[in-house]
Parts: sequence; C-alpha cells; structure tokens
Amino acid sequence: MNKFLNFILLVMASVAITSCVQDDDYTIPSSLGDEENYALQDLLDTATEVSFDYAKDLYNSDPNGDGDTDDAIPFAVENEIYIKGYVSSSDRTGNFYKELYIQNKAENPTSAIKVVLDQVSNYNQFNKGREVYIKLTGLFIGEERTGSGVYTIGGGTEFDQYGGTVTSLNFNQIAQNVLRSNTTEEIVPLNITFAEITNQHVGMFVQIDGVEFADNLAGLQYFDPIEVYDTSRTLQSCSGFGYDTFLLETSSFADFKEMDLPLGNGSIQAVVSKTFDASNFVLALNSVDDVAMDGDRCSLLDLDEFVTLFEEDFEGMPTGSAISSNGWTSYAEVGSYNWRALTTTDEGNPGPGNTIASMGAYNSSTDENIAWLISPSIDLDAQNTEFVNFQSSNSFSDDSELEVLISTDWDGTTANIATATWTALPAIIVGDDEYYEDWFDSGLINLSSYSGTAYVAFKYIGGFPPSGNIDGTFEIDNYKVLGEN
Repeated sequence: MNKFLNFILLVMASVAITSCVQDDDYTIPSSLGDEENYALQDLLDTATEVSFDYAKDLYNSDPNGDGDTDDAIPFAVENEIYIKGYVSSSDRTGNFYKELYIQNKAENPTSAIKVVLDQVSNYNQFNKGREVYIKLTGLFIGEERTGSGVYTIGGGTEFDQYGGTVTSLNFNQIAQNVLRSNTTEEIVPLNITFAEITNQHVGMFVQIDGVEFADNLAGLQYFDPIEVYDTSRTLQSCSGFGYDTFLLETSSFADFKEMDLPLGNGSIQAVVSKTFDASNFVLALNSVDDVAMDGDRCSLLDLDEFVTLFEEDFEGMPTGSAISSNGWTSYAEVGSYNWRALTTTDEGNPGPGNTIASMGAYNSSTDENIAWLISPSIDLDAQNTEFVNFQSSNSFSDDSELEVLISTDWDGTTANIATATWTALPAIIVGDDEYYEDWFDSGLINLSSYSGTAYVAFKYIGGFPPSGNIDGTFEIDNYKVLGEN
C-alpha cells in the first residue's frame, strides 16, 4: 500500500512539474504561461527597446578595415536591450532548420534578422506572425558564416582562420531570451521585384508577381533527388525583351520536395535568404500554399516591334559644367554641386574618353547635397508601351544615394521640381560595393502604367560633412527611351 501511495505521489509530482515548466510546451498558446508572462513583463520594465538596424550596427565584420572578414568578432551584448519583431519563417514543412527569421513589422518591414537556435519544430512555439521579444543581453550579434552578410543573433561564438561566427542559442537561452507575447499578426508579404532584392531584405516575407519556373524545368520537382542538402530551381519573370531570374531553394527535408513544379505563371510568397556560401540570394518557401502559378506563361516582347524614341550618350556636351543641353535639366536643390558632363577614364562603357553625366559631393564643403538631372519630356500617349534604359557606375562608394523617379505633373521649371509628384522607378542601380570602373544596366523600366507627358529624373542625395562618408559619385550614360511601333 505504501508503495502504491508513493507511486501516486510521484505521478502527481511529475504532472505538477510538467505543468509548471513552460520551456517544454511547444504548442501555440492562446495565453502564455505565468513564467513567460512574468519574464516578458520584467524585460519591458527593465530593458530598453532598440531597432533592428541599431542591433545590426553593433556588429563590425571588418574591424581592421582591410576588406577581409578574417578578423571578424561577433558583438557581445552587455547592455539591457531588446528588439521586438514578428516571425516571418516557419519550419512546419521542414524547409527551415534550427533557425528563425524575424522582421521588424508585420506589414511593410524595413529590416529583418536571423536567429539560430538549437531546437527543431520551432513553428509550434514560434509560429509565423508571432510577436517575439528578443532579450539581447548576454547574446551575440554577428554572422553564422563569415562574409555572408546575413546578420544573425546567436548564443555563443567560435573562431577559425576565417574569423569569428555566432553559434546557436541553447535550450536555456531560448527560454530566457526569446519571449513571446499573446499576439500573432498576419504577415503581409512585401511586394517587390527580383531586381529590388538586396541584403536589407534577407529574412523578410516577400511576394513576387508575374513569375514562373524556367522553361527547362517542366516535369521536374522542387528537389533534385541526386542532391544531398538543397536544390536551387530558377524562377523567371518577363522583363521586356528578356527574363529577370532568381533562385528558389528547397531543402532535402522539405515535405513538398517531391511535388511537381507548377507550369504556369503567377505569384510566389517566400522568405528572402542566401545560399550556404552566400554567393546568391534565394527564396525559401514556408509552404507550397504560397505558390500560385496557374496563369498563362508570360511572353517576351519583340525588339523589332520597338523603335528608339530618344537616346542620350552625352557625347559632344561641354565638359566640366552643369548639363543643360539636348532638353536636359540639371538643378542643385541643396548645395552648389550639380550634375556635369565629364570625360571618363573607365575601361568600360565603352572605354576611356567617353562622356558621361556625373554627380558627387566630394569636397563640396556642405553637409548636404541634393542634385537633380531630369530628362527631356516623354509623350506617353503617342504609343502603347514605353521602356527606359540606362547604365550607371560609381566612384568612392561612400554611401551617397541615387534615386530614379518619374513625374507626370512637373511643369518643366526648376522652381517647381521639389513640389511636383515624383514616383520611384524599379531600376537596377550600381551598388556601393561595386568596382568603380564597372557599369551596370538598369534593365528595361516599363512606363506603360503612366500616361500624359512624363519626365525621368536622377536624384542624387549626399554631402560632405566633417564626419561620415556620404560623398560618393554616381555616373549615368547611354540613356534610352524605347517605344512600340
């Protein structure tokens, strides 16, 4: 009898212990356990919330400034700070492994970050859309693989000849540092194009429209059975006379890996990630439910059906002075530096001696420089479809900005440039890290959604303050407007 009583007491104690410990409860809670509620409230009472970008900036992948990451040291967080975000990834289908991606807003996010944790089936605890608070105190911010450019929160560090990296949060760190609220939001995918995806989008849940799998993939599955870990399949979207392409990566553990790729055109919703070696951006599916490709495949345009409406290579323009000929308008909104025609020494485009449009704030002696270069007008009602195309390059790579904009209500006077309505165009623009002699094609920028008289503007934003580097130079050449016959 005593043995039976002892057994009953032991069972009751086990039940009591299990019901009190929230760390082992991976179900999606409608209300959180007391321990997690208390921990979250204590965090809110005692720590300071910081932005995702603030947290990312704590990590310096190249502290010696030599261009290599072999000296990278993950940042050890000591202050009482935390970030709040929403889970954008889900490992429910097995396509993510021991990782979470968190974005700073459920809709229209501006930043995201990766969390590596030594735990599987995270979707039960950290479901997609779950609002989470990550206590950064005692954790590390760095990269899981040096040079990847993927900002990651980890629980420890390790070092080798390639530099320092972060390691996964352990069981106790997950319980103490990754805290849920009762809120689960709908994650509204950020609608962008392939060309717009940058490092800033890694970890975000996005939607790409007008996409299909490449022509040569018909009859294949998401995963190639001869692969061991991951399979990359090419996505494509019609971009005028050619295709924009991107990779979709599927894990060998994904439960949809043997499903056939859809044959039609449509949309895909996925998380932006990178390949293991960080050489390419990829999309990673949370679920095949996020693939809707049952429309007709897209058709490329026929170049023979288009004519050049306007083109400008800036040759013959006076060099060293503000551009003002051939219908172009240059305007210094802030500061005195302006767009000028200059002779390039670059080996490309097509070589030394070529005349280009250039704007840079170096030695401008002002904290801010804003300069506009605006094209001649385009009559968008004279033909069915128009495309703009140009090439861009840079110098100094010092965090200045170049925007490509369109307006249909500007009256052509410099006095009203700032008050006109300007809309960003999805152009490919040279990045800060590119070699200064390389030139990058903008792609064909479709203007068919606009009507009336339009102007295309290149807006430079930079400066030459006593501290900070925002004085880089941007260069433009070979501007064209194509129209359908």
